[in-house]
Formats: sequence, C-alpha cells, structure tokens
Amino acid sequence: MTDAVSAKAKRNALFLVIVASLGYFVDIYDLVIFSIVRVRSLQDIGVSVADIEKQGEYVINMQMGGLLLGGIIWGIMGDKLGRIKVLFGSIFLYSIGNLVNGMIHDVNSYALIRFVTGIGLAGELGAGITLVSETLSKERRGYGTTIVAMIGLLGAVAAAFVGQYDWRTAYYVGGGLGIVLLLLRMGTFESGMFKNIHDKDVSKGNIMMLFNNRKRFLKYLYCILIGAPLWYVVGVLVTKAPEFGKALGAPVALSAGDGIMYTYIGISVGGVFAGLLAQYSRSRKNTMFVFLLLSLISVMFYLSAKGITTSQFVWLAFFMGFAVGYWATFVTIASEQFGTNIRSTVTTTAPNFVRGSLIPINFAFTALTAQFGRITAGYFMMILLTGIALFAVSQLQETFDKDLDYVEDEELNMTT
Repeated sequence: MTDAVSAKAKRNALFLVIVASLGYFVDIYDLVIFSIVRVRSLQDIGVSVADIEKQGEYVINMQMGGLLLGGIIWGIMGDKLGRIKVLFGSIFLYSIGNLVNGMIHDVNSYALIRFVTGIGLAGELGAGITLVSETLSKERRGYGTTIVAMIGLLGAVAAAFVGQYDWRTAYYVGGGLGIVLLLLRMGTFESGMFKNIHDKDVSKGNIMMLFNNRKRFLKYLYCILIGAPLWYVVGVLVTKAPEFGKALGAPVALSAGDGIMYTYIGISVGGVFAGLLAQYSRSRKNTMFVFLLLSLISVMFYLSAKGITTSQFVWLAFFMGFAVGYWATFVTIASEQFGTNIRSTVTTTAPNFVRGSLIPINFAFTALTAQFGRITAGYFMMILLTGIALFAVSQLQETFDKDLDYVEDEELNMTT
C-alpha cells in the first residue's frame, strides 16, 4: 500500500512539473511576442518609422507595468488562497488579453491591453515554481525547476516562429494556447505545505512583512537585483537589435525576432547547465557568480562586434542567452529564501519586479544613449547591473539543501 501511495505521489509530482513547464512555455510565448512583432504591428496600425522605437518603448513599458502590479496581486493571492487558484486566474486573464490584442487598431489600445495581459502573465511562473519547490524533495527540486525553465523558455522559440507570419494571428495563437493549458490545469493539485498552514493562525500573503524588517527587506531586494542583467540583455540589447546593428555598422538590418529566438534557445540550454551545475556543486550562489560573469563577457563581445553580420548576430544572441540562462536558478533562490506563508508572494513578485525593472533600465539607457551614444551606454549599463547583481548574490545565504517547511513570523524568526 505504501509503494502504491509512493508511486502515485511520484506520478502527481511528474504531472505537476510537466504542467508547470507548459504553463511557463505559454507565459514566455506571450511575454516576448510583442518584442518579436513590434516593428510590423506598430507600422500596421499607422505608426511612422521615426516613431517606432519611442512607441515601442511605451507599449513594452505598459506591459512591464502590468507585470509589476500583477506580481503583487497574484503573489498575495497565492499565499492567502492557494497556488492553484493563481494559476487558473492568471492564465485566464492573459489568454483573453492576447485574443483582444489581435483586434487592436491604435497605440493606446495596444498599450492598455498589453498592460492587462501583463497583469495576467505575472502569476504563472511564481505559482508554478512555488508548487514545484514545495512538492519535490529538497534534493530534487532543483531538477524540477530546471525542467520548468528548459521547456518553458522554448516558448520564445515558438513565438519567434509564429511571429514570422501575421502579427494578429500570433496573438490569437497565444490566447488559444492559454485556453488549452487552462484545461490541462484541471488535473493539478495544491501544495501540501500550503495546506498545512492554511487554517493556522499565521500571517499569510502579508506583503508588508517584506518591508517592515530591514534584514528581510534587504534579502528580498537582493533577490530582485540578481535578475536585472538578464532582462537588460533581453529587453534592450536583443529587442533593439535593429538599432544596435545600425550603430555597429551592420551591412544588413538585424532582426529582433531572430535575436529573441536564438537568445531564448540559449537561455533554455544555459538553464539546463545552470541547474546541473547547481546540483553538482550543491551551490546556487556559486552558479550565479559563474553565469553573471559569463553574461558580462558575452555582452562585451556583442557590443564590440563592429560590422556585425546576421550569422554573427545569431551566434552572439545564443551566447548571451546561454550566459543569462540562470533564470530558473534565480527564481528558485528567491523561493527558498522565505517561509511558506509569504513564499508565493516572494516567488511571484521577485521575477516580475525584475521584469518591471526594464522600465527604469529603459529610461536610464535612453538618457545615457542621448549623452554618450548607444554602444557606450550599452557597456555602462551592463557593467553597472552586473556589479550590483554580484554584490546582491554575495549577501544571500546558500539555500541548496534548505528545508522549506517553515513559516516566517512578524519578527523575522522561523517557526516550524
């Protein structure tokens, strides 16, 4: 009987990892689709060539703003109501958002719907990683989150492929994939750790716990800062590949769609290596140090590639993607730093605050570009963000084999 129960538990855990992986696949597809169809979609609704970059920043900043707000909403709901409810609610919202996105005809509507879609997208990864981390053993949860990242990040490859065709169809496909995933989610189950504290008299989903204690706040801030270089690479260096190519003297205009596709292939491959390195070394911190330094090197190669060709660009995009393939490791670190009663809040808000950091990063990069030029600004921002991330990692505790079955009290103490 015990063997039968154990076998069932393993099947349930495997199903959970698969569904979480497919959920992240759709999440990434919908997250990057605008970057891929940015130029064609904006031109099609009447934006002039001269205004493409400016209006594109407006739309992507609105999407990232939605991610910031959604991260807070879904994170709190995950700790108060359960991880499963977040998965259902978030995927429904971003599926509808993408379907409506295929029907817009002006920039303001485009931006508004991307904002709403961003709110929906914010709940997927955090809830999925929290469920996997709390369901698998501490020895195996790293493998589970690595699989989620490996399969999920290939959603960008699918987006790049579909995005080659009609941009409105690309949004319809994203919405349709979400609806299919919603049906698959019917078979998932709630986290046992969450069930154990659901009826206990402990503060659950209290986001103020992250700000009312200096030590806890700094730990949360460090979790966010270690992910910022990744979104700078994807959201600026690759998304604005046509503009960077021009500044580097590329003989042919570089394609953001190709860049996104090869970058995310690299992120997926890098995610596997990062996960395996963390398992082998039994250290997520050391893994982060290695990949942050590698990402800095990769960007130096990209920004110094004078006369860059299309073939050189796709290889550099893959290299940069591989080097920033620490996304799953970063999210796992955030999940492992805090107790069950605020774990969903942290695991959902941290990656979305990282995504949302693209807003100030974009503003800073634009200001530096106006003052020093695009390439110099590119160097400066990457060096700055990497330095901050390395410091942040050094301040966090190693969590590889940490037992996650505990709650945080109001005074920062851990209580089992």
